[in-house]
Amino acid sequence: MRRSSRHSGGLTTRRYPIWGRVASSGLPTMPAMSFVEVTTPQPHVALVTLNRPERMNAMAFDVMIPFRDRLREIGSDNDVRVVVITGAGHGFCSGADLENPGTIPNVDGLTVPTLALRAMELLDDVITTIRRLHQPVIAAINGPAIGGGFCLALSADIRIAADSAYFRAAGINNGLTAAELGISFLLPRSVGQSRASEIMLTGRDVSAEEADRIGLVSSDVPGDALLTTCYETAARIIGWSRPGIELTKRQLWNSLDASSLQTHMDAEGTAQLFVRITTQNFEESIRARREKRSPVFLD
Repeated sequence: MRRSSRHSGGLTTRRYPIWGRVASSGLPTMPAMSFVEVTTPQPHVALVTLNRPERMNAMAFDVMIPFRDRLREIGSDNDVRVVVITGAGHGFCSGADLENPGTIPNVDGLTVPTLALRAMELLDDVITTIRRLHQPVIAAINGPAIGGGFCLALSADIRIAADSAYFRAAGINNGLTAAELGISFLLPRSVGQSRASEIMLTGRDVSAEEADRIGLVSSDVPGDALLTTCYETAARIIGWSRPGIELTKRQLWNSLDASSLQTHMDAEGTAQLFVRITTQNFEESIRARREKRSPVFLD
């Protein structure tokens, strides 16, 4: 898999607080470099690295737009079965970049209110893109996940944290709301309403150890074991059938939106029946069990 390159774009001299700058002149917002790297460290695994370590991989638009675009490309790569997301350096993602928020494309002529809406839509797209990927996504949280970085971690299907990681819903610390990019929806469903309220209303740090204890992450591991642990998890997922994994991911996310237990069970039943009837996976699992071997799912 090739490494990605940053989309080129310029900016005007007019600044918009928080929301970045408008792409129109020929001047670069940031140094010409790749802020997102994609590699294939293991068969069928894509490692996507936010690569702006000097800013703790902050969510500048020059980082998030190519990040979203690379994820969409990976979603169409049928050789990739699992995606691992991490940050370069000592941080996972430090949220909004208040010093150099980057370039917002295609907003010429917009006023500040509409520009702000476009900016939020771009960041929302990152979260929904991760949710909609066919492949399961593992967040390898190698350091602080702050503000939008916390939200980014929550959008993954599986979260594994290095022991140096911590989480902070930082909007409240900055005089804003702590609710952004889906966190007020996802966090209560991960750790419960009371814990989520306390974390978001106090703006305190949640250590990797606490995150493991309350179910925010699947596990916390030594930093030098983080990616290895993620790859081991990925290998186990890859061993199962592709439609089984993809539909399981879909039903897990659908459960968050289901209006009732019955509605969700109906969707689960349809997915289960689809795999049972259209593949030979169930028959293969029975043969493998009888022959005392690992199943080989070809569908």
